[in-house]
Amino acid sequence: MPSVILGLALLAFWLYCLFDVITTPDDAARNLPKLLWVLIVLFLAALGGVFWLALGRPRSGDAVLGGAVPSGGRDETWQRPPRAEAPRGPDDDPEFLRALERRLRNED
Repeated sequence: MPSVILGLALLAFWLYCLFDVITTPDDAARNLPKLLWVLIVLFLAALGGVFWLALGRPRSGDAVLGGAVPSGGRDETWQRPPRAEAPRGPDDDPEFLRALERRLRNED
């Protein structure tokens, strides 16, 4: 039973690392090209995952993670770009609801 749990844990770790490599932007991978990192993690499994986390994954302070951009200040603090406003459904648009109500009254 412990070997099954260990095997599942290694599989989960390998899948996590493989997904992390694939979703990392091409120019963010450190030390080697992204395609080479994918191959290393794919074929070396747990050892490749350890290599990826230690040597290839972007550092947490890198600009690529989270889409952060420099604020332009002298201290180079990093800020996330503003999010675009989420699209609204027609039932959230007051103008649409007024137009709908006018159309319903004219049809009666």
